[in-house]
Amino acid sequence: MNTVTQLSLEQRRHDNVARGVATAHPIWVERAAGASLWDRDGRRYLDFVGGIGTLNAGHTHPKVVAAIAEQAARFTHTCFQVAMYEPYLRVAEELNRRAPGMAPKKTLLLSTGAEATENAIKIAREYTRRPAVVAFTHGYHGRTLLALTMTGKNAPYKQHFGPFCSEVYHAPFPFERHGISTHDALSALNELFEGVISSDRVAAIIIEPVLGEGGFVPAPAPFLKELARIARERGIVLVADEIQTGFGRTGRLFACEHYELEPDIVTIAKSLGGGLPLAAVVGRAEIMDAPEPGGLGGTFAGNPVACAAALAILDIMDEDFFARARAIGARIDASLRAMQSQFKEIADVRGLGAMMAMELSHGAEAIVEEARRRGLLLLLAGERDVIRILVPLVVSDAELDEGMAILGAATAQVFAE
Repeated sequence: MNTVTQLSLEQRRHDNVARGVATAHPIWVERAAGASLWDRDGRRYLDFVGGIGTLNAGHTHPKVVAAIAEQAARFTHTCFQVAMYEPYLRVAEELNRRAPGMAPKKTLLLSTGAEATENAIKIAREYTRRPAVVAFTHGYHGRTLLALTMTGKNAPYKQHFGPFCSEVYHAPFPFERHGISTHDALSALNELFEGVISSDRVAAIIIEPVLGEGGFVPAPAPFLKELARIARERGIVLVADEIQTGFGRTGRLFACEHYELEPDIVTIAKSLGGGLPLAAVVGRAEIMDAPEPGGLGGTFAGNPVACAAALAILDIMDEDFFARARAIGARIDASLRAMQSQFKEIADVRGLGAMMAMELSHGAEAIVEEARRRGLLLLLAGERDVIRILVPLVVSDAELDEGMAILGAATAQVFAE
Protein backbone atom coordinates (compact mmCIF):
# COMPACT_ATOMS: atom_id res chain seq x y z
CA MET A 1 0.00 0.00 0.00
CA ASN A 2 1.41 3.40 -0.93
CA THR A 3 1.81 6.36 1.40
CA VAL A 4 -0.96 8.36 -0.27
CA THR A 5 -3.49 5.61 0.51
CA GLN A 6 -2.22 5.36 4.10
CA LEU A 7 -2.52 9.10 4.61
CA SER A 8 -5.96 8.98 3.04
CA LEU A 9 -7.13 6.38 5.57
CA GLU A 10 -5.79 8.39 8.48
CA GLN A 11 -7.38 11.58 7.16
CA ARG A 12 -10.68 9.81 6.57
CA ARG A 13 -10.62 8.52 10.14
CA HIS A 14 -9.88 12.02 11.44
CA ASP A 15 -12.73 13.48 9.41
CA ASN A 16 -15.34 10.80 10.13
CA VAL A 17 -14.72 9.03 13.47
CA ALA A 18 -15.48 10.68 16.80
CA ARG A 19 -12.35 11.93 18.57
CA GLY A 20 -13.28 10.03 21.73
CA VAL A 21 -12.66 6.70 20.02
CA ALA A 22 -9.03 5.94 20.83
CA THR A 23 -6.95 3.31 19.04
CA ALA A 24 -3.96 1.74 20.77
CA HIS A 25 -1.97 0.99 17.61
CA PRO A 26 -1.85 3.06 14.38
CA ILE A 27 -2.22 0.10 12.02
CA TRP A 28 -4.93 -0.94 9.57
CA VAL A 29 -5.65 -4.68 9.63
CA GLU A 30 -6.13 -6.59 6.39
CA ARG A 31 -6.41 -10.17 7.68
CA ALA A 32 -5.75 -12.31 10.76
CA ALA A 33 -5.33 -15.96 11.75
CA GLY A 34 -4.56 -17.67 15.02
CA ALA A 35 -2.36 -15.38 17.09
CA SER A 36 -1.21 -13.16 14.21
CA LEU A 37 -2.59 -10.37 12.07
CA TRP A 38 -1.35 -8.58 8.97
CA ASP A 39 -1.68 -4.92 8.06
CA ARG A 40 -2.46 -3.43 4.65
CA ASP A 41 1.25 -3.42 3.80
CA GLY A 42 1.44 -7.16 4.45
CA ARG A 43 3.43 -6.80 7.66
CA ARG A 44 2.75 -9.49 10.23
CA TYR A 45 2.22 -8.69 13.91
CA LEU A 46 2.00 -11.12 16.79
CA ASP A 47 -1.24 -10.27 18.55
CA PHE A 48 -0.87 -10.33 22.34
CA VAL A 49 -4.05 -8.24 22.73
CA GLY A 50 -6.65 -10.56 21.18
CA GLY A 51 -9.29 -7.88 20.70
CA ILE A 52 -8.97 -7.09 24.44
CA GLY A 53 -9.66 -10.68 25.36
CA THR A 54 -12.36 -11.48 22.79
CA LEU A 55 -10.23 -13.93 20.83
CA ASN A 56 -9.14 -16.58 23.32
CA ALA A 57 -9.83 -19.16 20.59
CA GLY A 58 -7.82 -17.12 18.08
CA HIS A 59 -8.55 -15.19 14.92
CA THR A 60 -10.64 -16.93 12.25
CA HIS A 61 -10.76 -20.30 13.99
CA PRO A 62 -11.98 -22.75 11.31
CA LYS A 63 -14.79 -24.14 13.49
CA VAL A 64 -16.04 -20.65 14.31
CA VAL A 65 -15.86 -19.45 10.70
CA ALA A 66 -17.75 -22.52 9.50
CA ALA A 67 -20.46 -22.11 12.14
CA ILE A 68 -20.92 -18.44 11.27
CA ALA A 69 -21.18 -19.16 7.54
CA GLU A 70 -23.68 -21.99 8.03
CA GLN A 71 -25.98 -19.93 10.26
CA ALA A 72 -25.70 -16.81 8.10
CA ALA A 73 -26.90 -18.82 5.11
CA ARG A 74 -30.03 -19.82 7.05
CA PHE A 75 -31.00 -16.50 8.66
CA THR A 76 -29.14 -13.70 10.37
CA HIS A 77 -31.79 -12.25 12.66
CA THR A 78 -35.34 -12.51 13.92
CA CYS A 79 -35.08 -11.01 17.42
CA PHE A 80 -35.61 -13.77 19.98
CA GLN A 81 -38.45 -11.80 21.57
CA VAL A 82 -40.34 -12.02 18.26
CA ALA A 83 -39.58 -15.53 16.98
CA MET A 84 -37.36 -18.05 18.74
CA TYR A 85 -34.47 -20.13 17.37
CA GLU A 86 -32.63 -23.11 18.77
CA PRO A 87 -29.05 -21.68 18.82
CA TYR A 88 -30.10 -19.26 21.58
CA LEU A 89 -31.52 -22.14 23.60
CA ARG A 90 -28.45 -24.32 23.06
CA VAL A 91 -26.08 -21.56 24.23
CA ALA A 92 -28.23 -21.06 27.33
CA GLU A 93 -28.21 -24.80 28.05
CA GLU A 94 -24.43 -25.00 27.75
CA LEU A 95 -23.81 -21.97 29.93
CA ASN A 96 -26.24 -23.19 32.57
CA ARG A 97 -24.47 -26.54 32.62
CA ARG A 98 -20.95 -25.14 32.78
CA ALA A 99 -21.30 -22.07 35.02
CA PRO A 100 -19.85 -22.36 38.55
CA GLY A 101 -21.99 -24.00 41.23
CA MET A 102 -24.46 -26.87 41.41
CA ALA A 103 -27.71 -24.91 41.76
CA PRO A 104 -30.12 -24.90 38.77
CA LYS A 105 -29.41 -21.93 36.51
CA LYS A 106 -30.98 -19.86 33.78
CA THR A 107 -29.44 -17.56 31.17
CA LEU A 108 -30.17 -14.24 29.50
CA LEU A 109 -28.30 -13.53 26.27
CA LEU A 110 -27.32 -9.99 25.30
CA SER A 111 -24.88 -8.23 22.98
CA THR A 112 -22.25 -6.48 25.11
CA GLY A 113 -20.49 -6.76 28.44
CA ALA A 114 -21.98 -3.50 29.66
CA GLU A 115 -25.46 -4.85 28.92
CA ALA A 116 -24.57 -7.95 30.93
CA THR A 117 -23.45 -6.06 34.03
CA GLU A 118 -26.40 -3.66 33.89
CA ASN A 119 -28.91 -6.48 33.48
CA ALA A 120 -27.32 -8.42 36.32
CA ILE A 121 -28.06 -5.45 38.58
CA LYS A 122 -31.61 -5.10 37.25
CA ILE A 123 -32.23 -8.76 38.04
CA ALA A 124 -30.68 -8.48 41.51
CA ARG A 125 -32.77 -5.42 42.31
CA GLU A 126 -35.97 -7.13 41.24
CA TYR A 127 -35.10 -10.28 43.19
CA THR A 128 -34.15 -8.50 46.43
CA ARG A 129 -36.40 -5.41 46.06
CA ARG A 130 -33.38 -3.41 47.23
CA PRO A 131 -31.79 -0.44 45.42
CA ALA A 132 -28.08 -0.30 46.26
CA VAL A 133 -25.01 -1.80 44.60
CA VAL A 134 -21.49 -2.23 45.95
CA ALA A 135 -18.62 -2.32 43.46
CA PHE A 136 -14.86 -2.02 43.98
CA THR A 137 -12.14 0.48 43.26
CA HIS A 138 -10.10 -0.26 40.11
CA GLY A 139 -12.94 -2.43 38.79
CA TYR A 140 -14.24 -2.06 35.25
CA HIS A 141 -17.81 -3.00 34.29
CA GLY A 142 -18.51 -1.12 31.04
CA ARG A 143 -19.17 2.28 29.50
CA THR A 144 -22.97 2.70 29.65
CA LEU A 145 -24.37 4.78 32.50
CA LEU A 146 -24.96 2.21 35.26
CA ALA A 147 -21.94 0.14 34.19
CA LEU A 148 -19.79 3.27 34.12
CA THR A 149 -21.06 4.27 37.55
CA MET A 150 -19.99 0.87 38.88
CA THR A 151 -16.58 1.19 37.21
CA GLY A 152 -14.07 2.17 39.88
CA LYS A 153 -11.63 3.96 37.61
CA ASN A 154 -12.07 7.59 36.58
CA ALA A 155 -9.70 8.33 33.67
CA PRO A 156 -10.31 7.98 30.80
CA TYR A 157 -13.74 6.44 31.18
CA LYS A 158 -15.78 8.85 33.30
CA GLN A 159 -14.49 12.25 32.12
CA HIS A 160 -17.43 14.69 32.50
CA PHE A 161 -20.12 12.13 31.70
CA GLY A 162 -22.04 12.52 34.96
CA PRO A 163 -24.24 12.84 36.83
CA PHE A 164 -23.99 9.11 37.41
CA CYS A 165 -26.48 6.66 38.85
CA SER A 166 -27.48 6.89 42.50
CA GLU A 167 -27.14 4.10 45.07
CA VAL A 168 -23.80 2.80 43.76
CA TYR A 169 -21.02 2.60 46.33
CA HIS A 170 -17.36 1.64 46.04
CA ALA A 171 -15.24 -0.33 48.48
CA PRO A 172 -11.47 -0.89 48.21
CA PHE A 173 -10.28 -3.88 46.20
CA PRO A 174 -7.62 -5.81 48.14
CA PHE A 175 -4.26 -4.96 46.55
CA GLU A 176 -1.38 -5.87 48.86
CA ARG A 177 1.27 -4.28 46.67
CA HIS A 178 -0.49 -0.93 46.93
CA GLY A 179 -1.05 -1.23 50.66
CA ILE A 180 -4.57 -2.67 50.86
CA SER A 181 -4.71 -6.08 52.56
CA THR A 182 -7.64 -8.46 52.67
CA HIS A 183 -8.23 -7.33 56.25
CA ASP A 184 -8.19 -3.68 55.18
CA ALA A 185 -10.64 -4.31 52.35
CA LEU A 186 -13.07 -6.28 54.51
CA SER A 187 -12.87 -3.67 57.26
CA ALA A 188 -13.65 -0.94 54.76
CA LEU A 189 -16.63 -2.92 53.45
CA ASN A 190 -17.98 -3.32 56.98
CA GLU A 191 -17.48 0.40 57.58
CA LEU A 192 -19.42 1.09 54.38
CA PHE A 193 -22.32 -1.01 55.68
CA GLU A 194 -22.18 0.60 59.12
CA GLY A 195 -21.74 4.22 58.15
CA VAL A 196 -22.89 4.79 54.56
CA ILE A 197 -25.39 2.22 53.30
CA SER A 198 -27.05 -0.43 55.41
CA SER A 199 -26.49 -3.92 54.01
CA ASP A 200 -30.25 -4.59 54.07
CA ARG A 201 -30.56 -1.99 51.29
CA VAL A 202 -27.89 -3.61 49.10
CA ALA A 203 -29.16 -5.66 46.18
CA ALA A 204 -25.82 -6.76 44.75
CA ILE A 205 -22.09 -6.85 45.19
CA ILE A 206 -20.26 -6.97 41.86
CA ILE A 207 -16.58 -7.91 41.55
CA GLU A 208 -14.04 -9.09 39.00
CA PRO A 209 -12.21 -12.17 40.35
CA VAL A 210 -9.15 -10.71 38.63
CA LEU A 211 -9.10 -6.99 37.91
CA GLY A 212 -8.96 -6.43 34.16
CA GLU A 213 -8.55 -2.78 33.20
CA GLY A 214 -7.48 -2.19 36.78
CA GLY A 215 -4.18 -3.98 36.27
CA PHE A 216 -4.60 -7.79 36.27
CA VAL A 217 -4.74 -8.13 40.05
CA PRO A 218 -6.14 -11.48 41.30
CA ALA A 219 -8.43 -11.15 44.30
CA PRO A 220 -7.04 -13.02 47.31
CA ALA A 221 -8.90 -16.29 47.90
CA PRO A 222 -9.69 -15.47 51.57
CA PHE A 223 -11.25 -12.18 50.49
CA LEU A 224 -13.58 -13.80 47.96
CA LYS A 225 -14.52 -16.53 50.43
CA GLU A 226 -15.45 -13.97 53.08
CA LEU A 227 -17.24 -11.78 50.51
CA ALA A 228 -19.38 -14.76 49.52
CA ARG A 229 -20.19 -15.44 53.18
CA ILE A 230 -21.16 -11.81 53.79
CA ALA A 231 -23.39 -11.74 50.70
CA ARG A 232 -25.07 -15.01 51.63
CA GLU A 233 -25.72 -14.06 55.25
CA ARG A 234 -27.07 -10.61 54.37
CA GLY A 235 -29.23 -11.65 51.44
CA ILE A 236 -27.12 -9.82 48.86
CA VAL A 237 -26.72 -11.16 45.32
CA LEU A 238 -23.05 -11.79 44.54
CA VAL A 239 -22.21 -11.01 40.91
CA ALA A 240 -18.92 -12.24 39.43
CA ASP A 241 -17.91 -10.16 36.41
CA GLU A 242 -16.11 -12.78 34.29
CA ILE A 243 -16.21 -10.77 31.08
CA GLN A 244 -12.42 -10.57 30.74
CA THR A 245 -11.47 -13.49 32.99
CA GLY A 246 -13.73 -16.08 31.37
CA PHE A 247 -13.39 -18.64 28.59
CA GLY A 248 -10.02 -20.14 29.37
CA ARG A 249 -8.09 -16.95 30.04
CA THR A 250 -7.11 -18.06 33.54
CA GLY A 251 -6.79 -21.73 32.65
CA ARG A 252 -10.37 -22.59 33.55
CA LEU A 253 -13.65 -21.77 31.82
CA PHE A 254 -14.24 -19.25 34.62
CA ALA A 255 -11.80 -17.72 37.10
CA CYS A 256 -14.27 -18.47 39.91
CA GLU A 257 -13.35 -22.13 39.55
CA HIS A 258 -9.86 -21.42 40.91
CA TYR A 259 -11.45 -20.11 44.09
CA GLU A 260 -14.26 -22.69 44.37
CA LEU A 261 -16.50 -19.63 44.33
CA GLU A 262 -20.20 -20.09 43.50
CA PRO A 263 -21.54 -16.62 42.69
CA ASP A 264 -25.26 -16.04 42.40
CA ILE A 265 -24.80 -14.45 38.96
CA VAL A 266 -21.97 -14.53 36.42
CA THR A 267 -21.65 -11.93 33.66
CA ILE A 268 -20.02 -13.11 30.44
CA ALA A 269 -19.02 -11.52 27.12
CA LYS A 270 -15.80 -11.02 25.12
CA SER A 271 -14.57 -14.48 24.04
CA LEU A 272 -18.04 -16.05 24.28
CA GLY A 273 -18.82 -14.95 20.71
CA GLY A 274 -15.42 -15.65 19.16
CA GLY A 275 -15.20 -12.05 17.98
CA LEU A 276 -18.92 -11.48 17.39
CA PRO A 277 -20.96 -9.38 19.85
CA LEU A 278 -22.54 -11.73 22.38
CA ALA A 279 -22.90 -11.51 26.15
CA ALA A 280 -24.74 -13.40 28.85
CA VAL A 281 -26.03 -13.20 32.39
CA VAL A 282 -26.10 -16.65 33.99
CA GLY A 283 -27.45 -17.14 37.47
CA ARG A 284 -29.42 -19.15 39.95
CA ALA A 285 -32.79 -19.92 38.41
CA GLU A 286 -34.91 -18.33 41.15
CA ILE A 287 -32.91 -15.09 40.86
CA MET A 288 -32.96 -15.00 37.07
CA ASP A 289 -36.73 -15.54 37.05
CA ALA A 290 -37.42 -12.51 39.26
CA PRO A 291 -38.20 -10.02 36.44
CA GLU A 292 -41.63 -10.28 34.83
CA PRO A 293 -41.91 -11.28 31.14
CA GLY A 294 -40.85 -8.33 28.98
CA GLY A 295 -38.48 -6.97 31.61
CA LEU A 296 -35.39 -8.42 29.93
CA GLY A 297 -34.17 -8.57 26.35
CA GLY A 298 -32.83 -6.47 23.50
CA THR A 299 -33.31 -6.23 19.77
CA PHE A 300 -29.98 -7.85 18.89
CA ALA A 301 -29.62 -9.82 22.13
CA GLY A 302 -28.55 -13.39 21.41
CA ASN A 303 -28.22 -12.86 17.66
CA PRO A 304 -28.38 -16.28 15.92
CA VAL A 305 -25.09 -15.86 14.04
CA ALA A 306 -23.30 -14.89 17.26
CA CYS A 307 -24.96 -17.86 19.01
CA ALA A 308 -23.65 -20.19 16.31
CA ALA A 309 -20.16 -18.84 16.88
CA ALA A 310 -20.58 -19.31 20.64
CA LEU A 311 -21.58 -22.94 20.22
CA ALA A 312 -18.38 -23.54 18.27
CA ILE A 313 -16.40 -21.74 20.98
CA LEU A 314 -17.99 -23.83 23.72
CA ASP A 315 -17.09 -26.95 21.79
CA ILE A 316 -13.46 -25.77 21.53
CA MET A 317 -13.29 -24.98 25.25
CA ASP A 318 -12.48 -28.46 26.57
CA GLU A 319 -10.04 -29.69 29.21
CA ASP A 320 -7.19 -29.88 26.68
CA PHE A 321 -7.76 -26.23 25.81
CA PHE A 322 -7.67 -25.23 29.47
CA ALA A 323 -4.53 -27.28 30.10
CA ARG A 324 -2.89 -25.53 27.18
CA ALA A 325 -3.95 -22.15 28.62
CA ARG A 326 -2.30 -23.03 31.91
CA ALA A 327 0.88 -24.06 30.10
CA ILE A 328 0.89 -20.78 28.18
CA GLY A 329 0.44 -18.89 31.44
CA ALA A 330 3.36 -20.72 33.06
CA ARG A 331 5.57 -19.94 30.08
CA ILE A 332 4.62 -16.23 30.15
CA ASP A 333 5.12 -16.08 33.91
CA ALA A 334 8.62 -17.57 33.63
CA SER A 335 9.58 -15.11 30.88
CA LEU A 336 8.28 -12.09 32.76
CA ARG A 337 10.02 -13.11 35.98
CA ALA A 338 13.28 -13.58 34.10
CA MET A 339 12.85 -10.04 32.76
CA GLN A 340 12.06 -8.77 36.26
CA SER A 341 15.36 -10.17 37.52
CA GLN A 342 17.10 -8.23 34.77
CA PHE A 343 15.28 -4.89 34.98
CA LYS A 344 14.71 -3.14 38.30
CA GLU A 345 12.03 -1.02 36.62
CA ILE A 346 9.71 -4.06 36.54
CA ALA A 347 8.04 -3.61 39.91
CA ASP A 348 5.71 -6.60 39.83
CA VAL A 349 4.72 -9.67 37.80
CA ARG A 350 1.24 -11.02 38.49
CA GLY A 351 -1.82 -12.71 37.10
CA LEU A 352 -3.71 -15.98 36.99
CA GLY A 353 -3.25 -18.62 34.31
CA ALA A 354 -2.67 -16.94 30.95
CA MET A 355 -3.98 -13.62 32.28
CA MET A 356 -0.52 -12.21 33.04
CA ALA A 357 0.93 -8.72 33.36
CA MET A 358 3.92 -6.75 34.56
CA GLU A 359 3.78 -3.45 36.41
CA LEU A 360 6.55 -0.94 35.73
CA SER A 361 7.86 2.03 37.67
CA HIS A 362 8.04 3.89 34.35
CA GLY A 363 8.41 3.28 30.62
CA ALA A 364 5.36 1.10 29.96
CA GLU A 365 4.04 3.18 27.06
CA ALA A 366 7.47 3.37 25.44
CA ILE A 367 7.85 -0.42 25.66
CA VAL A 368 4.48 -0.98 23.98
CA GLU A 369 5.48 1.37 21.14
CA GLU A 370 8.90 -0.25 20.72
CA ALA A 371 7.35 -3.73 20.74
CA ARG A 372 4.98 -2.69 17.96
CA ARG A 373 7.90 -1.46 15.88
CA ARG A 374 9.37 -4.93 16.31
CA GLY A 375 6.13 -6.70 15.34
CA LEU A 376 4.32 -7.33 18.65
CA LEU A 377 1.02 -5.79 19.75
CA LEU A 378 0.50 -5.21 23.48
CA LEU A 379 -1.93 -3.25 25.62
CA LEU A 380 -1.69 -1.20 28.81
CA ALA A 381 -3.81 -1.41 31.95
CA GLY A 382 -3.87 0.01 35.48
CA GLU A 383 -2.63 3.58 35.54
CA ARG A 384 -1.01 2.99 32.15
CA ASP A 385 1.86 1.46 34.09
CA VAL A 386 0.90 -2.18 33.52
CA ILE A 387 1.56 -4.18 30.35
CA ARG A 388 -1.01 -6.95 30.10
CA ILE A 389 -0.94 -10.06 27.93
CA LEU A 390 -4.12 -11.39 26.32
CA VAL A 391 -2.56 -13.58 23.66
CA PRO A 392 -4.99 -15.94 21.88
CA LEU A 393 -4.77 -19.32 23.56
CA VAL A 394 -4.13 -21.08 20.25
CA VAL A 395 -0.64 -19.54 20.09
CA SER A 396 2.17 -21.99 19.38
CA ASP A 397 5.23 -22.30 21.62
CA ALA A 398 7.35 -20.85 18.82
CA GLU A 399 5.05 -17.82 18.44
CA LEU A 400 4.87 -17.35 22.18
CA ASP A 401 8.64 -17.46 22.54
CA GLU A 402 8.99 -15.06 19.61
CA GLY A 403 6.60 -12.60 21.23
CA MET A 404 8.23 -12.78 24.65
CA ALA A 405 11.65 -12.31 23.04
CA ILE A 406 10.36 -9.17 21.31
CA LEU A 407 8.95 -7.91 24.61
CA GLY A 408 12.30 -8.53 26.29
CA ALA A 409 14.21 -6.76 23.51
CA ALA A 410 11.81 -3.80 23.56
CA THR A 411 12.17 -3.51 27.34
CA ALA A 412 15.96 -3.63 27.08
CA GLN A 413 15.89 -0.95 24.37
CA VAL A 414 13.72 1.41 26.42
CA PHE A 415 15.71 1.04 29.62
CA ALA A 416 19.03 1.37 27.81
CA GLU A 417 18.06 4.82 26.54
